[in-house]
Amino acid sequence: MELVDTMVRRKINIACVQETKWVGAKAKEIDGFKFYYTGVERNRNGVGIMVDKYLKDCVTSVVRKEDRIILVKLIIGENIINIVSAYAPQVGLDERCKKHFWDQMDELIQDIPIGEKLYIGGDFNGHVGKDCEDYDKVHGGSTSLYKKKVYS
Repeated sequence: MELVDTMVRRKINIACVQETKWVGAKAKEIDGFKFYYTGVERNRNGVGIMVDKYLKDCVTSVVRKEDRIILVKLIIGENIINIVSAYAPQVGLDERCKKHFWDQMDELIQDIPIGEKLYIGGDFNGHVGKDCEDYDKVHGGSTSLYKKKVYS
């Protein structure tokens, strides 16, 4: 319900969500919006895509890749739009898990025809380094130097 409220207030049509922690490969109607999700294990991982009430009837297909990748395909007018929500493995997980995720992402992306639009939203667990020195405009940290530059 909070996500729907935020989407309405901020005028967002489609939202990609990670760490849903919901089990199943389902779709759920919430206040006229439609939430497509996939998750394998309760309280772990899971991704979803929330589509507003104006676009939910434009969804033509959903592709789920275990509990870390979901794609929703929409046809809006003459445009075919693919929305991907992804949740990459964290730093501490083994290389096999990371390779599996990237292989699945690559396979999914390669299957999208060239003429179709692609938008990817996700948590890719990227790391610039141990601190934000020299990355003050791109690193997610909140140092006093960063605050002074942005809010001065």
